[in-house]
Amino acid sequence: MSREGQQENIEAAANGRLLARPSHVEWSEHAGRQTLGLDTLRDGLLYVPAGHGRDRPAPLVLMLHGAGGNAEQGLGLVRQLADEFGFVVLAPESRRKTWDVIYRSYGADVAFIDRALGRVFSRCNINPQSVAIGGFSDGASYALSLGLTNGDLFTHVIAFSPGFMAPASRQGKPRLFISHGTQDSVLPVERCSRRITQQVESAGYELRYREFDGAHAVPHEIAREAVDWFVSTHD
Repeated sequence: MSREGQQENIEAAANGRLLARPSHVEWSEHAGRQTLGLDTLRDGLLYVPAGHGRDRPAPLVLMLHGAGGNAEQGLGLVRQLADEFGFVVLAPESRRKTWDVIYRSYGADVAFIDRALGRVFSRCNINPQSVAIGGFSDGASYALSLGLTNGDLFTHVIAFSPGFMAPASRQGKPRLFISHGTQDSVLPVERCSRRITQQVESAGYELRYREFDGAHAVPHEIAREAVDWFVSTHD
């Protein structure tokens, strides 16, 4: 990459902006779980669904782990549903214990996610009309923040038990799915998702919101509903 290109990426990352975009490529990755190979300490995982052919672009879910988590946690949130619904999962790891904007500014995590997306877009035939970002807890807060900042890339945002959102700017109008347990003692629903839903509805975003009788977790039925909503709602 040229010095000008590197500077553009640094500036974009500082503003929470992702530059990678899907392009039509022949399907080259084998089905199953594989590491990204972008970092020796904090890397990420890619999961390609079984039985997916070369003739049809696949949906993509970028799934983000919670604080102190890793790529396995991120992948595990939707892994069991990927083969059934036929979508690719990208689960990167934060550079530190949680995502950069939680530490008050965008930067290193945006840059790494952009690299990870570029790797996937160069190897997998992804449907640009079906690209979601999602996450749990801090990962959900980051998914909302990056998703609204990059609504010209992400068509859908899935936030399981988010604490807040801090978009650097707002691009496009991605559809939103937010869920939260009414017994959540880590991120109480009344201070978190109920506030967030008021904010996004006032801003004109299309929202599906689900509260459930439970704690700080992602029940399987909630994950299934979110995935079904994602793969079935398109322009």
